[in-house]
Amino acid sequence: MNTLRNNNKTGFSLVELTIVVVILGVLATFAVPRFMSSVERTKAAEAFSYLSQVESAQARYNAEHGRYATRTTDVDIDIDRPELFSVAGPYSSNWETKWEVKLTRQGASSGYGRYTVIFDQDGFNSRKSTISADLAP
Repeated sequence: MNTLRNNNKTGFSLVELTIVVVILGVLATFAVPRFMSSVERTKAAEAFSYLSQVESAQARYNAEHGRYATRTTDVDIDIDRPELFSVAGPYSSNWETKWEVKLTRQGASSGYGRYTVIFDQDGFNSRKSTISADLAP
């Protein structure tokens, strides 16, 4: 008896699978760093949001009292400290004319290292801050 065999083999060859793996690797090479910087930008936005609120509250406190508040608990805001940053300040050499608050990034920061974000009476101080330009808004 002659039985007919089906010689049609289905599946992918080793070359085809290798090409797909290489293409995925190339795509991942470009996508992962971009994704990580996007995640870190979001985390840095937490620092800028916190410091913007402190800046506004300090301006209101100065308008009422004629000097800046020496503690963030003295101002009229109730915000939680940022989870990913340590807060230093406010501090000043003359509370009637200036103040400064510094946030330092703690923990892993997607290759950006420890950076600082500094705000003062004029807002974001890019000269004293060490945050990368692509993370700053």
